[in-house]
Amino acid sequence: MRQCHTLAPRFRAAAPVRHNGRVKSDQEPHNPGTGTTPPAACGLPRRLLAMLYDGLVVVALWILAGALALPFTGAGTRAGTDPGFTLYLLLIWYGYFAWCWQHGGMTLGMRAWRIRLLSDTDEPLTWWRSGQRLLAAVVSALPAGAGFIWSLFDAEKKAWHDRWSGTRLVRA
Repeated sequence: MRQCHTLAPRFRAAAPVRHNGRVKSDQEPHNPGTGTTPPAACGLPRRLLAMLYDGLVVVALWILAGALALPFTGAGTRAGTDPGFTLYLLLIWYGYFAWCWQHGGMTLGMRAWRIRLLSDTDEPLTWWRSGQRLLAAVVSALPAGAGFIWSLFDAEKKAWHDRWSGTRLVRA
């Protein structure tokens, strides 16, 4: 019986790139001598889709947070009118993003769209830098999304808040 060898290479996985006996990860800096390339920058459409997913997660967290606060605040409490409750919800929002960015560099939306957040210095993100990025992202979105649209024209595909916070989004 004759075997068909023409299809075999198509199903073989690419061998991992090794450097000094260990597999290089996407989070390590680019080393021209190893033949590896840095991860590709994330474009605006993928970024917006991850934001949509994360928006749904944040709304779900707010509903849960509101339900947990209900016995303490009463039924008349509303975000925007009660400063304490509004601050509580903003801290939930910040906590979700900051915790995810510090533990793997990905929120749930970023995981779904295979996007990773890295600092420009390849150091782990701190709570402070996460807060800077989140506040800068709000500023980027306010003038009709101009800060996000900027990434279409930027050579590194960075939005305003990426530049201001010293971070970058790459495809994972």
